[in-house]
Amino acid sequence: MTTSPRENGIVAGRLPDPVLQENFCDLHAPLDAHEAHVAADRCYFCHDAPCMTACPTSIDIPLFIRQIATGTPDAAAKTIFEQNILGGMCARVCPTETLCEEACVRETAEGQPVEIGRLQRYATDTVMAKGVHPFDRAKPTGRTVAVVGAGPAGLACAHRLAMLGHQVVVYEARPKSGGLNEYGIASYKSVENFAQKEVDWLLQIGGIEIRHEAKLGQHISLEGLQEDYDAVFVGMGLGAVNALGLDDAKVGVADAVDFIAELRQSSDLSTMPIGRRVVVIGGGMTAVDAAVQAKLLGAEEVTIAYRRGKEAMAASAFEQKLATSKGVRILYNVAPVGVTGNGSLTGVTLAYTESVEGKLVLTDDTFTLPADQLFRAIGQTLSAAPRGLEFEKGKIKVDAAGHTSAPGVWAGGDCASGGDDLTVTAVAEGRDAAMNIHTVLMGGK
Repeated sequence: MTTSPRENGIVAGRLPDPVLQENFCDLHAPLDAHEAHVAADRCYFCHDAPCMTACPTSIDIPLFIRQIATGTPDAAAKTIFEQNILGGMCARVCPTETLCEEACVRETAEGQPVEIGRLQRYATDTVMAKGVHPFDRAKPTGRTVAVVGAGPAGLACAHRLAMLGHQVVVYEARPKSGGLNEYGIASYKSVENFAQKEVDWLLQIGGIEIRHEAKLGQHISLEGLQEDYDAVFVGMGLGAVNALGLDDAKVGVADAVDFIAELRQSSDLSTMPIGRRVVVIGGGMTAVDAAVQAKLLGAEEVTIAYRRGKEAMAASAFEQKLATSKGVRILYNVAPVGVTGNGSLTGVTLAYTESVEGKLVLTDDTFTLPADQLFRAIGQTLSAAPRGLEFEKGKIKVDAAGHTSAPGVWAGGDCASGGDDLTVTAVAEGRDAAMNIHTVLMGGK
C-alpha cells in the first residue's frame, strides 16, 4: 500500500512501484546504431575544434565522432578512453551543455549542437558491453604508488599509473569504489549499477588493488604511506558539508549529499522516506539532484531556495529547466534565516536578498515556507585534512603538475586547489598527476 503524497511528515511509499521505476529510469535514453550515425553526420569535424578545447580532458571529439560515422565505434571508444578512462560516466553526468556542446559550431549557428555526450556514451558503452579493455599494461617498473580515494581522480590516476607499469594500491574510506560517481549523483543519471560496472571494467588493466574502508587519519596516515610507497596521490574528495549557521538541529533537517547517497544505495525505492513539503537550500547540481529526486519520490511540494539570481546559479540552465519540468519550484534571491518546529521541522523562514555595492545583503522582508524536510546543499569542505600539507582556500595546495608541498605527494580532484568540482576535471587532474608521478619515478624532473 502506498502513502498519499498529501500525508504530512516524512514517510516512505508515497508513489506505487511502477511509477517510481518510471520516474527513476535513464534520464537520456542511449542512442542505437542508426541514431548514432545520424547524430555523427551533423558534425563539421572542425580542424580547430572549439568543443575539444572546451573539454577538460581534451578528448579529440571530431576524431571520435568521425570514427562513429565510419562505423568504427570501438576505435571511437579508444580515442575517448585515451584521454578519459571514465568516459562512460562522464558521458552521463558531464554538464556538456556548458562545456563541449556549448562550444559546438552547430550550437552557435543553429542553437542545436551535435549531441557529443550521447555519442560519447554510444561509443564507450559499445566497448564496455563487450567486456573489452582497450589498453595493455606496460612491463612492471618495480615502483609502488598509494592512491587515497577511489573516486574519479583516484581511479584515473591509478589506471594511468598501472598502465605505465607501476603497482598501485588504492585506499578507499567507503565500502564501494567510485566516489561521487557511486554516492553523489542522481540515480536517474546513472542506472543499472553503472558506476560499479565501470570500476570493474577499469580494473581489467591489472596492477591495481583497492582496499575499502581504509580512511585517511583513522586507518592509514599520510606519513605511513610516504614511508611504504614510492609516491602518494591524494584524491579523497570533500567529506564535510557547509553549515547553514542556523539552529537547525531538528528532525527532518539533513545534508543533501547524505540523502542522495542513501537513495543511490537503496535497492527498493518504495522504502525511501520523503517529506510532503521539501525545501532544498543551495544552487548547485547537488541541490537540483536532491530536489528532483525528492519530487520523483512523491513529495507534493519541493522548493529550491537560492540566495542569488538565476544567472549566478551554479547549476546549469539545463539542470534548472529539468528541475522545473519535474515540478520543482526555484526561488531566487532568498536566503534561510530560521527554521520552525518543536523537535521536528515545520517550516523554513527565508529573507529576500539584494546586492548592495557588490555585496549580498539580507533584507527585512521575510516569509516562512511550510516544510517537514530540509536539505542543505550549500557546498562541501575538506574533512580529515592530512597533516603536513599546505592549504589554499580550504583545499590542498598543488602546483600545475599536482605536486603538494610534501615531497613525493601529489593531489587532485575536489580536495585540491586545481579546477572546478566536476567529475571530468577530477579525471583530468588524476591522469595528469599520474603522468608527472611516472616522470619523477623514472628519473625525470
